[in-house]
Amino acid sequence: AALLAARRERNNVAQKDFLDALEKIVLGPERPLVLSRADRERIAYHEGGHAILGLVVAGADPVHRVTIVPRGQALGVTYQRPDADRYNYPEQYLRARIVGILGGRAAEEVVYGTKTTGAENDIEQATNLARGMVTRWGMSERLGMVQLAPSGNRFLGGAPGGAPREISEATAQAVDEEVRRIIAECHAEALRLLRAYRGPLDALARALLERETLDEREILQVTGLPPAPALDGRPLEGKAAEVPLAQHVT
Repeated sequence: AALLAARRERNNVAQKDFLDALEKIVLGPERPLVLSRADRERIAYHEGGHAILGLVVAGADPVHRVTIVPRGQALGVTYQRPDADRYNYPEQYLRARIVGILGGRAAEEVVYGTKTTGAENDIEQATNLARGMVTRWGMSERLGMVQLAPSGNRFLGGAPGGAPREISEATAQAVDEEVRRIIAECHAEALRLLRAYRGPLDALARALLERETLDEREILQVTGLPPAPALDGRPLEGKAAEVPLAQHVT
């Protein structure tokens, strides 16, 4: 951040320098890609879908920053961060996470009626969360509170560790069906909400095409939406943690 500030001929380090430095560390340096207007617009709607759902789904982590500047292998990214440190995750929060993760693909479907490869990372994240709900955290009524996969690391969505658990073919099929059900329900909810908030989605996409990167204040200003309510319906309070929990990479 200090190096960026110096290159920008400033004597003080600003918040933008820290955010740009974080992006460079996490995603890599900017790539001078020459994208067509159609590609840039599609990426803007994809990231806008993540961001809008981060504002309207109860319990969603606050949207911290959205950018369509290509970095590393990413063409765009939406950062979300929790309002406080979390050590325990309710089922409703996990579903809110999956709804938000699927917002990019859902936005493309709402706006264009077609699909692209840009949702690969999102599909991986959503599948890992849904599978964890079914196999590790006992959140499937059909399968109940039975451990069907080894416990992973302490971070939500982390790669599982330990030896694989042997399960019957019928149980494995039931797991797959439950994972698909959860993802399908969350995808349907993402589509419903983005159709209902099409106006803010269009406004956010236009702003991203014009400015490329928006911070939390600018996102709220452009969309005219308040931050997402807490799970109990009350507004979120307190300052968000500095390290983002979710990154939706296109």
